[in-house]
Amino acid sequence: MSTPVTIIMIEDDEGHARLIERNIRRSGVNNEIRPFRNGTDAINYLLGVDGSGLPHKGETLLILLDLNLPDMSGIDILRQVKENKYLKYAPVVVLTTTDDSQEIKRCYELGCSVYITKPVNYESFAHAIRQLGLFFSIIQVPQANP
Repeated sequence: MSTPVTIIMIEDDEGHARLIERNIRRSGVNNEIRPFRNGTDAINYLLGVDGSGLPHKGETLLILLDLNLPDMSGIDILRQVKENKYLKYAPVVVLTTTDDSQEIKRCYELGCSVYITKPVNYESFAHAIRQLGLFFSIIQVPQANP
């Protein structure tokens, strides 16, 4: 039996966070969504007090990551997650306004699973997130084990 996937949403824009959650729900995904408004809180949660990532061993996580955060770069978060033996297999979906090709390349080099540029138009954004929710409902996510 597989453990339910917890979605870690790291998004500082409250409007975007609400839109993302609402449209993931509309696509039929009822998994727990843990929202974080900044990188520091997210990293502290993901890596734990000692920075080991051990608290999430055996959990199944999927990380939704905005690159433009107030306190640190999403690239740094991606790097720390992918360098951690307990978290490195967790899929990371980068969801950001940045469509710079160098940034996209860097994220894939660091191990992101999917890179999505947020559409500027509200309806397009909502539609993209619903599609993402459908994607979440069918993908297989490994447990956080070394």
